[in-house]
Amino acid sequence: MSAPQHPAEPAGPTSEATSGAVLSPPADADVPAQPDLPDPDEEGADAAIEPADDEGADDLLVREGDVAGDYLERLLDILDVDGDIDLDVEGDRASVAIVGGDLEDLVGADGAVLEALQELTRLAVAQSTGVRSRLMLDISGFRARRRADLTSLAAESARRVASSGQPERLSAMNPFERKVVHDVIAGVAGVHSESEGEEPNRRVVVLPDR
Repeated sequence: MSAPQHPAEPAGPTSEATSGAVLSPPADADVPAQPDLPDPDEEGADAAIEPADDEGADDLLVREGDVAGDYLERLLDILDVDGDIDLDVEGDRASVAIVGGDLEDLVGADGAVLEALQELTRLAVAQSTGVRSRLMLDISGFRARRRADLTSLAAESARRVASSGQPERLSAMNPFERKVVHDVIAGVAGVHSESEGEEPNRRVVVLPDR
């Protein structure tokens, strides 16, 4: 589903609008107390949380997507950026994508701005629902392309380790990227993976089974 964008109302300079709106989730007089942000991955799990009951879980994910869509729509209006917002549910998390228009500035170098916007959106959702969010945000297909690249990288590393018996340490990655690599490694016989180090230098190590 897509949320059409509306022309932005006149606002002050972009820098002032950005500092006031991008860094602060929407206020609501009746929202519950702010929960903690998701923790970094633990052995490759991206922001793992306690499993929710199946009953009502889908409704909660749909609500997360709706809240995130409203928050991001207001953000795009403030920044005067054209883009459509697509909402979906993938597995056990809400998925939101911003597509169309010139969105490279919202992705940033190596996805740094995208990661920051995802955390802000998760916080906005958590304030509205009272539940820690694992929502995934993509912009201009950046995560989809990165997932494909990481899948190839992980498969090649797994083959080398299975053949040589020597572990390989991959470059530092964010929780989303490490999760992709761990999932690929888990499907290859004869090898397994672990995470080591501290953010932002936490990395995946591919190890031979003993």
